[in-house]
Amino acid sequence: MSKYIPTIGLEVHAELKTNTKMFCGCKNDGDEKTPNANICPICMAHPGTLPVINKEAVKHVLKMGVAVGGKLADFTEFDRKNYFYPDIPKGYQISQYKYPLVSGGLINDIEITRVHLEEDTARSQHEGDISLIDYNRAGVPLMELVTEPVIHDAETAVKFAKELQLLLRYIGAGEANMDKGQMRVEANISVAPEGKLGTKVEVKNLNSFKAVSGAIAYEIERQSKLLDEGGSVVQETRGWNENNLTTFSQRLKEDSHDYRYFPDPDLPKLYISEIEEFSKENLKKELPELPWEKRARYLKEGLKEEDAEMYVVNEMFGKFFEDASKELENDKKLIQLASNYITSDLAGLYKNTNRNFVVSPKNFADLIKMTAENKVSSRGAKDLLSFLYDEDVVPEVLAKQKGLLQQSDEGALKKIAEDVIAENAKAVEEYKAGKETSIQFLVGQGMKKSKGSANPQVLRDIIKSLI
Repeated sequence: MSKYIPTIGLEVHAELKTNTKMFCGCKNDGDEKTPNANICPICMAHPGTLPVINKEAVKHVLKMGVAVGGKLADFTEFDRKNYFYPDIPKGYQISQYKYPLVSGGLINDIEITRVHLEEDTARSQHEGDISLIDYNRAGVPLMELVTEPVIHDAETAVKFAKELQLLLRYIGAGEANMDKGQMRVEANISVAPEGKLGTKVEVKNLNSFKAVSGAIAYEIERQSKLLDEGGSVVQETRGWNENNLTTFSQRLKEDSHDYRYFPDPDLPKLYISEIEEFSKENLKKELPELPWEKRARYLKEGLKEEDAEMYVVNEMFGKFFEDASKELENDKKLIQLASNYITSDLAGLYKNTNRNFVVSPKNFADLIKMTAENKVSSRGAKDLLSFLYDEDVVPEVLAKQKGLLQQSDEGALKKIAEDVIAENAKAVEEYKAGKETSIQFLVGQGMKKSKGSANPQVLRDIIKSLI
């Protein structure tokens, strides 16, 4: 066990889903392929231009605050964060410093320090000695969420980031696709003996959950080794190298005073409590069932933990499950049976075909009812579902066409049983000699002959009586 305690705080940037950018009327389109297509004099900082606050972006952050149980600001303002870099056309970034829109709150029992709003930077692209800048992203609304330094391992950090991503999607604030750069994580990591404070190192622009986990684990190991060898950790900003799975030094870490924050004189102060639309009560009415609420409901209804997680995370399967459950009139036993077929068979077909299924929730629910009523066997239900995946037809009609309706007619099954016994003399003798598993083999042979349509229990009883 390590003698050092890791302390981790996260800063998460997420682009918000709005029609236009944060302070101008340019289109907010992360899928735009043509460089510098969505720009104007305002987001390019031409002299004499004035910014205007995007109301929808402010609302997204306030809804986030309500969802996590944070305190909404009464008074807030935007500040200028001054630094020079080619991706900042103004020479400063409009952000929030002293008065964030949201303070406090919890996600996965991790305390949130603040949630504020700012504008995104341009996208830089480096090709050899040449650097290219695409300003389409410059000025896009960007939410920044900062946690308290209360995380102590990579796994907890990743779980927090995943839950935040889900929340953004649930409330419609953003897609938060990390591979598109719509959500970026920065981890502040330090290690120290218990009861002492370590030196904080920031690892920036982690663009996947794998990178978040890897960077944190690597930094814990790197810093611990430094201390073991009698060295000291330098406060700095580091990057993550995906190729060799290590962090690397970028620059010494700035402090807030280095940015010379001051209130932006071109933007009005906001008194949130005076805007009725932004009252906590009105914002709460617009919130859907949140990820943790849905997860708790599924578990209370008796779903397996992994099934519940699948429906919380995957919107398509989650909606299909909900709609099928309504068709099953919320019968718990039928719903659990339906969930088994969704998470194993339906999900398996989706993975193998890589295309969406067409079966309606009603026809799927009817198939589940037929299975529960022993009208089709488990094997027959799987076969029917593979047909229904591409063709939405009435399952009972399909079962008749495919000969998959389960047979319980003793006369028909007796003929099958006689054939099985005649063709498998060895297994019959083994059963007579006391080998109980042989009966299952014989039933299996009968199921094959009936193409899965025989009622296995009736078939078993007939085989036993004939032997």
